[in-house]
Amino acid sequence: MMIGVLAALLACVGYGVSSVLQAYGARRSAAAARDRGATGHVTATGGPTLRSTLHAAVTAAFIIGIVLDVVGFVGSAVSARLIPLFLSQTIISANLVVTAVLGIAVLGIGLRSRDWIAIVAVIASLFVLGLGSGERGEVDPDRLVHWIVLAVSVLILLGGIALTRILGSRSAVMAGLIAGVLFGMLAIGVRVLDGVEPLQPLVVLADPAAWTVAVAGIGGFYLHTVALQLGSVNGATAALVVGETVVPGIVGVAFLGDSSRPGLGWAVALGFVGAVAGAVAVAVFGAIGHQAEPETEVPQALDSK
Repeated sequence: MMIGVLAALLACVGYGVSSVLQAYGARRSAAAARDRGATGHVTATGGPTLRSTLHAAVTAAFIIGIVLDVVGFVGSAVSARLIPLFLSQTIISANLVVTAVLGIAVLGIGLRSRDWIAIVAVIASLFVLGLGSGERGEVDPDRLVHWIVLAVSVLILLGGIALTRILGSRSAVMAGLIAGVLFGMLAIGVRVLDGVEPLQPLVVLADPAAWTVAVAGIGGFYLHTVALQLGSVNGATAALVVGETVVPGIVGVAFLGDSSRPGLGWAVALGFVGAVAGAVAVAVFGAIGHQAEPETEVPQALDSK
């Protein structure tokens, strides 16, 4: 179990740092486009176009963030196989704290007392959750469940893309939330994937759960990038945290046999609800703060020029 917890902590740090670097790259790309007077970077509703997102993705800071995303994915995948999903995903959700603290230095984001209270609530909730977590379930769902997970992931991705087009500049938190749900579906796909122990590449490739990992991973990455282009990095990441924690946590308990320690179910419920509520608070406060702040220059500390 300890290896699974350490893997989740590795994913937490990797995802937290990558969010800040990707937000920095997205802001630098948007600022450069404005300086050039470039067109075609926003839709009619104010959302970023695919072209804008691709431009953001080729900045130096964003590429480093992608590397850290890979590190985070490896840690997430290992933890999803070794510990209950509600524990794995909630530990990973602490990347919100990493993002918030690092964002102060890299992005010049100021945090108010209410933000710190919400962040501390997340940390305390994670501690309570860890105390009550039991063993990973051994339920092996039939292949139909694998197909259902894939189909749901595709529908969520298509719905998310449509919503960002409709809502435009107002879709930051929604895009972050849907990206989080997709990352949650990815964790479920990894958990139920056949052909991993022992490794059988052909079995893995033939499993719809493997396709879920690809669809949800790429789709979640895209929508998270859109969220970072549109809103506060703390708000977008907190919304993502809610999605990637709630969905796999519920699925793990309801369908995969994950459980708490005997007599400590209340601690798991309290920690889970507290972590999600704290993340929601950070998302709401981040969105309000982003709307209230005037347009500012992006710090130059990581400029690759």
